[in-house]
Amino acid sequence: MQVTGKLCQLRELGLLTWLRQEAQLKTTVLVIVFIALLLDTMLLSVVVPILPSYLYSMDQLATRAAESSTVGSTFQPRSNSSVGLNSTAEPPSPAPSSDSSIVVQNSSCTNYTRADTLLDHENVKVGVLLASKAAVQLITNPFIGPLTNRIGYHIPMFAGFCIMFLSTTLFAFSSSYTLLLLARSVQGVGGSCLTVAGLGMLASVYTADKERGRAMGIAFSGLALGLVLGAPTGSVMYQFAGKTAPFLFLAFIAVLGGAAHFLIFQPSGVQSESKNGTPLLTLLKDPYILIAAGAICFINQATAMTEAALPIWMMKTMCASKWQQGVVFLPESVFYLVASNTVGALAHKIGRWLCALFGMLLMGITAISYGFAKNIYHVMALSAAAGFSIGMVDSTMMTVLGHLVDLRHVPVYGSIYAIADVAVCIGFSFGPSVGGPIAAALGFPWLMTIIGIVNILYAPLCFLLVRPFQKQENLVLVEEN
Repeated sequence: MQVTGKLCQLRELGLLTWLRQEAQLKTTVLVIVFIALLLDTMLLSVVVPILPSYLYSMDQLATRAAESSTVGSTFQPRSNSSVGLNSTAEPPSPAPSSDSSIVVQNSSCTNYTRADTLLDHENVKVGVLLASKAAVQLITNPFIGPLTNRIGYHIPMFAGFCIMFLSTTLFAFSSSYTLLLLARSVQGVGGSCLTVAGLGMLASVYTADKERGRAMGIAFSGLALGLVLGAPTGSVMYQFAGKTAPFLFLAFIAVLGGAAHFLIFQPSGVQSESKNGTPLLTLLKDPYILIAAGAICFINQATAMTEAALPIWMMKTMCASKWQQGVVFLPESVFYLVASNTVGALAHKIGRWLCALFGMLLMGITAISYGFAKNIYHVMALSAAAGFSIGMVDSTMMTVLGHLVDLRHVPVYGSIYAIADVAVCIGFSFGPSVGGPIAAALGFPWLMTIIGIVNILYAPLCFLLVRPFQKQENLVLVEEN
């Protein structure tokens, strides 16, 4: 009967009018934020298995072109005016060398072993390209947070979908490292708009702590689903349909999400918040906020380092193919999805700080264990543990940050989720940019050992977050004039 009543109401009011009603507003916001996080993280991870092989392929083609030009000029006849460019004599085949024996399309374990130096060089290039998105997003977030307090969440949200469409299109048709770097940087601006505005909008409509925690868990399921689909989709579509296919698919999702948001919320006017939010610098001085943001930063830094260096390490040590380099991240994404949907209810009972502490300890042990993996199955098992730990920390600490603002500051959420996204961006910019050179210099096992120890040492600080939940009478309410 209830379903029949809703169908009748839909016929009378129309779909868009029905979705704009207050009864459906929360669910509608949650769906839009889900799509936004899905899009951003799927584009974030879809490039992980594509970039090492694609950049390696481009470098090899450039090297062969240079060698062919050099060899061709050496054997070019000096006095034969009747010989044109198309009738140039074939140069003799050069002697086999470590470089000329590499064939990217049908690469073998021997080829990757011979190309250790070249692959180490790709570590740096891949690290810089992966870090560029987070670096741009890091710069953009402090502006997007206060902007949402002034003009509302909907205009930045719609702008984010438009910018993500531009980024996916650039990725699809880029054929040089410079254009790929530009596409990744543009994604940083779009990701900032979607994440800050989306999480702020979600926190503003879900005000009860338990309800907000459940909503954050569902929204982060979109993030987890993006990770689930991203790397495997990228690797499989890249191998069987070419580089353009996965990015055109993501461009379609961007159009779908942007159109839905525009039609439902009609973001044409400024809708400023009724309260003046706590200044960003004041929030940054709150020690509890810094601890929660630090946990988010270090757990995501471990993920970023793994994504940047693991595919190349697998190419060198396990002869991993293109699809294997993407599928290996599937368990991480699946268990991230499991954690973000199951930990929320448990964390509300035993304490979100405790879940975050266990998550960071688990990540530390898992990261150190990567160096001992001998085959793809070992890596997939460790990937599952890493995904569960990231889901525990992200889903709990994002809710904690919103709760801290409610308890200690003015409950306006643009700036606090700008800080949260800055923490993620620091992890994803510092991780690959530093992790790539460390992996090239010391090796992948040492890189993961370092980040594992960092997570283990930071984990006890989460214990300090128990105070805001247990002794609210001791919390200081910061009032801004």
